[in-house]
Amino acid sequence: MAGQEETTGGLAVGPVTVPADALTWRFSRSSGPGGQHVNTSDTRVSLSLDVASCRALGATRRARALERLEGRLVDGVLTVSAQTHRSQVRNRVEARERLAAILAEAIAPPPPERRKTRPSRSAKRRRLEAKRRRGDVKKARSRPPMD
Repeated sequence: MAGQEETTGGLAVGPVTVPADALTWRFSRSSGPGGQHVNTSDTRVSLSLDVASCRALGATRRARALERLEGRLVDGVLTVSAQTHRSQVRNRVEARERLAAILAEAIAPPPPERRKTRPSRSAKRRRLEAKRRRGDVKKARSRPPMD
């Protein structure tokens, strides 16, 4: 089955592949509607990755992920749950995609710093002329002074 292969291999996160043995799967019963199917099937999927001890990320990416995900981590472990589908296989695929997206965003390099620029002299002049014109328009709308 193609979906099964996708859920058992390593997790590709950008330029890094997290090995399958670093991932921890847990299955439980989903909540919500679904009748007897919900009561008997372990379709809810929790996928965990110990970011703090994951050697596949490398020191720099691991430190970046720990810093950016500090609010989501519990003892250095990132956990993602999926229960939207009735099928455990589809929830497994969704959990893998969510974990990969969160981790990819966390290990991405920071954007380049903005180079400071200044407005040119003509840009300053145009801005001030526009302000003056706008002020003249507003002044023309007012009542003429009583002399």
